[in-house]
Amino acid sequence: MRERAVVGIAQWLAAPGRPRENLETAIGFIEELAGRGCDLVLLPEYWACGFDWTTLAEDAAAAAEPLDGSRCAALATAAGTNGVWLAAGTVPEQLEGGIANTALLFDAAGELRATHRKAHLYAPLGEDRVFVAGDRLTTCETEPFGTVGLSVCFDGDFPEVARAMRRVGARVIAHPSAYELEAATWWDALYPANALANGQWWLMANQCGTTGAGTILGASRVVAPDGRVVAEAPRATAGETPEPFLLVAELDVVAELARVDRDNAVLWDLARPELYGAPGS
Repeated sequence: MRERAVVGIAQWLAAPGRPRENLETAIGFIEELAGRGCDLVLLPEYWACGFDWTTLAEDAAAAAEPLDGSRCAALATAAGTNGVWLAAGTVPEQLEGGIANTALLFDAAGELRATHRKAHLYAPLGEDRVFVAGDRLTTCETEPFGTVGLSVCFDGDFPEVARAMRRVGARVIAHPSAYELEAATWWDALYPANALANGQWWLMANQCGTTGAGTILGASRVVAPDGRVVAEAPRATAGETPEPFLLVAELDVVAELARVDRDNAVLWDLARPELYGAPGS
């Protein structure tokens, strides 16, 4: 694992129903963050199709492509040309049986190393009527960052997800989101707790701004493995759309993991998973 890493997160409001424009914007941000020395670049959820609950089904269908399509090829080229690892947010993946909301991880040579289909769909607002849910959690062995976990928005709201990925060695989590303003208290409370309880870096890329269906929070952030928010992008207030923001943070990846392994390891080393099923009488 690399001792230090420079992480770049692109935060912006993608345009619903304009996939070509969104791809051009994403490629531009990848290039700019690579030029600022980033080793790992992260994009948010739904950047390819935009995020508006009222038109999500139509927008996702219009932007859906298989993983061997032109969009993934363009992302692979961007990663390889710029020499960065790319956690490329999520894209609508065309499957035989529907569309998945799929996170992508490319290495610095442009190879697609991992995909994760969002497993927890937000049924209260109908996400389950638009997408096919994934059936597994996803981690990927990488040379510079160790085992990386992929988690998409609502996936990470469940503490079991962070703990399950920790159990297979994931100490860095890439978490693309389109997290809404109304759930800001969840964003602010759940994810530092995930990081602290599992000794993980959480790298969180969120969209930011207002569509016809409401306001997406922003506040893309880097959470250290002791639960500290060490870098954060601007937040949107209701009805506001801030300018795009590129968050860059240089991280002492290994030193911070070593410190929490020394100070906080009781939180995972002394867990007793055999107790955590249904309570007995």
